[in-house]
Amino acid sequence: MSDTTSSPDSGRGSEKGYGIQIAYRTLSGCVEEKQTTSKSPPDPADTIGSIDAHLLSVDEVYIRYSTHPTVGLELAAVRRRERDGKNIISPPPTVYWKKMLDYIFGGFNFLMWISFILTILSYKPLGPPIPLTLGIAVLLIFVIVVSATFYALIDWNANRIMKSIKSLIAHEAAVIRDGNQQIIKAADIVVGDVTVLNAGDRVPADMRVVQASSDLRFDRSLLTGESATSNNALETRNLALTSTFVVQGTCHGVVFATGDRTVMGRLVKMSGETKFKLTTIQREVWFFTKIISYVALFFFCSSILLYGVWLRTSYPGYDTPSSAIVNSIGCLTAFVPQGLPVCVALSLTVVARRMAKRQVLVKNLATIETLGCMSVLCSDKTGTLTAGKMMVGNIAFLDDVFGVEDVNERVTKASDPTIARLCNGAKFDATTNHLPVQDRTVKGDPTDTALLRFSEALSIPELGVDASTLQQDYQKKFEIPFNSSNKWMLSVVSKVNIAEKNVDSTWMFIKGAPEVLFPSCSSVLQSDGTVVKLTSRARQTFATLQEDWSSRGQRVLVLCRKPIEEIKTGLPPNDVEDLMYMEMCDLTLVGLIGIYDPPRPDVSPSISIIRRAGVRVFMVTGDFKLTALAIARQVGIITQHVVDTIQDVRAAASEKVSPKDYCLSKPSDDDPICSLVLTGEDVASLTSFDWNVVVGAYTEIVFARTTPDQKMRIVEEIKARGDNTVAVTGDGVNDAPALKAADIGVAMGSGSDVAKEAAVLILLNNDFASIPVAIELGRLVFDNLKKVTLYLMPGGSYAQFMAIVANVLLGMQLPLNSYQQTCYSITNDVIMSISLMYEKPEWDLMQRKPRNARTDRLTGWRFFLHIYLFYGLMLWPCAMAMWFLYMNQQGLSFYKVILTFNQWEDGWQGYTLAQLTQFVNVGQGIYYVTVAIGQCGTLLAVSNRRVSILHSNPLWGPRRNLLVLVGMIGTILICIVNLYGAGFQRVFGTTPIPGMFWGLPFTFALGILLVDETRKAIVRKYPKSFIAWLAW
Repeated sequence: MSDTTSSPDSGRGSEKGYGIQIAYRTLSGCVEEKQTTSKSPPDPADTIGSIDAHLLSVDEVYIRYSTHPTVGLELAAVRRRERDGKNIISPPPTVYWKKMLDYIFGGFNFLMWISFILTILSYKPLGPPIPLTLGIAVLLIFVIVVSATFYALIDWNANRIMKSIKSLIAHEAAVIRDGNQQIIKAADIVVGDVTVLNAGDRVPADMRVVQASSDLRFDRSLLTGESATSNNALETRNLALTSTFVVQGTCHGVVFATGDRTVMGRLVKMSGETKFKLTTIQREVWFFTKIISYVALFFFCSSILLYGVWLRTSYPGYDTPSSAIVNSIGCLTAFVPQGLPVCVALSLTVVARRMAKRQVLVKNLATIETLGCMSVLCSDKTGTLTAGKMMVGNIAFLDDVFGVEDVNERVTKASDPTIARLCNGAKFDATTNHLPVQDRTVKGDPTDTALLRFSEALSIPELGVDASTLQQDYQKKFEIPFNSSNKWMLSVVSKVNIAEKNVDSTWMFIKGAPEVLFPSCSSVLQSDGTVVKLTSRARQTFATLQEDWSSRGQRVLVLCRKPIEEIKTGLPPNDVEDLMYMEMCDLTLVGLIGIYDPPRPDVSPSISIIRRAGVRVFMVTGDFKLTALAIARQVGIITQHVVDTIQDVRAAASEKVSPKDYCLSKPSDDDPICSLVLTGEDVASLTSFDWNVVVGAYTEIVFARTTPDQKMRIVEEIKARGDNTVAVTGDGVNDAPALKAADIGVAMGSGSDVAKEAAVLILLNNDFASIPVAIELGRLVFDNLKKVTLYLMPGGSYAQFMAIVANVLLGMQLPLNSYQQTCYSITNDVIMSISLMYEKPEWDLMQRKPRNARTDRLTGWRFFLHIYLFYGLMLWPCAMAMWFLYMNQQGLSFYKVILTFNQWEDGWQGYTLAQLTQFVNVGQGIYYVTVAIGQCGTLLAVSNRRVSILHSNPLWGPRRNLLVLVGMIGTILICIVNLYGAGFQRVFGTTPIPGMFWGLPFTFALGILLVDETRKAIVRKYPKSFIAWLAW
């Protein structure tokens, strides 16, 4: 920073010549309109409109907020201003009455309300007030209360877990206090703090920019949108507003508002409550819920219609209006898989808790579902695949090459740390300066951090070199920070305390990519300090050295310098920048530095797991091609010895291959593994046919020397072909566009604020191994929900509905009364289905192909085939057979039970009405117990999709889930309470059943399990058979 860049506008209201570029999207229109309205009481928009910090000159800013450009705030001033509160924006208020309505009437509860109202009407005035009808009404209202309470508890618990995870993110800020730059919690910032911002930082509070680099650029997409400037606070160029980001450049700013008093804080207050959004799986379940609800209402209305049009006239006395309604209510309760919404809500909580244990922040739980569909993972290299702890490994001059450990022994006149120290965007935290260099906290990117630590520790007494005093010996006049487009950094410095000014007192230092800066160099520095012409042979020497270091996985930087005339004071920053670009010629090449960044130890095994899961892993980096390729080989992204290039892609694209063949998204399982490396220049030149080859034919790809725009294009091109679900991992500013463009953006916790804002998943402890765990959890959630749905439908809808069909169409007494249907749906089914949400992954879950989010739905025709023609077709005939077996034991054969309609009355087959009623009550209990116990077999059958229960059971082993046993015991206990409880017998007419009818259902459950085990064995042995094709 220099005087030439420290005053964006020297006078009040003047902003001419100020070079900050801002990406806008505006909300200021509403602010200006609000300014014309009544001012009682104070409105947040009026307060925003009254901001005038941007109209003050720099000196007036320091005076108003009682601070200093180099000293900042003193500790006593900070303590006084802390009384104004923490720099935290209060969340928008929650409208609890809306949430309560959603809990009470949401999901299937609205069908319960319909059933409740109709039951009350059946009690009075439509029919005689019998206890059974009133008991069913009480049960229904109890169900509604319990369901609403459960939904509320699940929602509260999920929100609590999410808040606890988000609290793990440590938002920090660099401020100048007592003359030292310090890193503090963003929540501790106070008004008047001088804050230092670098590229990638989130702006922690509203501040007036007082010093800025010429290329400073903000992303204000959360707040503004017009490029024109005005006196409006949201549109001015010299304010940095909370929650916006520095996407390029550096600056200093004076904080003028914190917390709820910031523009963002006031906008949050204006915007009201946050809108609730359904996750992907919730939308699918809600769609399924609506379909089931429509079907239930259709059959309910059909049942009532049949009574009114047919039964009432053809068989008078068979049903009364009251009993017809109560019996038909079974249609509503039978089709309602009441456990499904509960399990969906519970699954989100289970996932959130498991992710919290892995120190993973999930901004949106829908991310977990999408992770299960991931088919391509595009990963950045530095800080993601590598540890981000860069260290200088090698140093090279034209006539000498040595390792960093030999630098003090190999003393040369060229061994001057000036460029590495002064042309550097990283800074030490002043509070850690007392520690050894390697233990100090550094604010800056990994490359600058490595150079800073190296140069700070470099002392050569023989040459009078002391790196720690360099910043006092030189004054920085101008700086162009590194960015991924130009791939270099420039600093202009002048020596201080020199009596005689000469041309060599001001220097331009540059560091960056060798292939970018080599063309601008005309001379080279030798190890003895002499400068010679940079010949073609010398260029080849450096190029060979770069290739050698890069092939070993090192990042190579070139250091250059040039003496220039002193910059005239008063020049606008843009003019100074143009002048520096003109000076970018005839540079002196000082030397090369090789920086080594080791791969993270968890990356290689994690990539192996991800690839086995059918996910292709691509590297997308801005690093040199050979460096990227070397790291890719080390971590397992590239496994082939021969790696194709752009020429091979173009050769394949030139062949007459139908583009749609490649648009099917990825190579087939039978294709050989092919590797490819492309540079940014290659990516820019690819045609649509070339992309078809790249995406459709290659399993292993490295994209090197890519810009942020090219990274985003890579993601978009992959997404556009076939049904690829693309995830992107990254940690830097240059990764943010790709993170936003991806289906799933994954940022490292140590990454830039811009990257973390763009991502939907943040690995707080930088654990790459959390990615395969997240993929597995995404697949597991979907797998378990399919199991829950498959379990609920055969007993909950099919077996109960067939009981109603037999009553209405076959003239048979209802084998399962309305109370038992309702009780079964909301207790027996729910208690067993919940256990399925705690199922652990099957052994082959991470060996299956990724789920296609567009075509692989929660339910499909294969799914319903298993429900109604497999599990259901075994369950309800068993229950019905038990009903007829009991009736036959009482002397009532099959034809004496069906088609009886209104003949079932006193004297039928010589029995009194009381005896017939007793037969029906016992038969209903038998049907109820048979369905409940038979579903235990279905539960065990669906708990494994392909694996035999002999190798994967809920009692022991890796997939132990004792909740399954608890659920089965629980459902039997519920049956016992219903049949043997005196109160239930008195109100609902339940009665004990003979002992043999407790034992036989267990054989049916075992039969269902054995038949399904046979099906699975066929699927495993003959994976391409018709049975395997039908498998869910």
